Amino acid sequence: MNTWIAIAATALGCYAVKLAGLLVPAGLLERPLVRRFAALLPVALLAALTAQQTFADGQALVLDARAAGLTAAVVALILRAPFLLVVAVAVVVTAGVRALGG
Repeated sequence: MNTWIAIAATALGCYAVKLAGLLVPAGLLERPLVRRFAALLPVALLAALTAQQTFADGQALVLDARAAGLTAAVVALILRAPFLLVVAVAVVVTAGVRALGG
């Protein structure tokens, strides 16, 4: 029963957020600060999610093969590699470090 309460609460919360977005006046959305914030928010959230998934294991901070893969991906991005190559480099480095016991 608690699962259904959580599902209903989540659905209502999602609907409320969607409704709040529709009720925002159009003039507010045209402001430069709001536009910049809206453009940078997804990048910040994705970066935070990536950091959390890479460096956290429950309540502990960890440095393992995932950190090496992320580092390799950052280097590939700095070198302006195409996106698929960045992902492939991260996968290969992570797998290699894990195979070596890291």
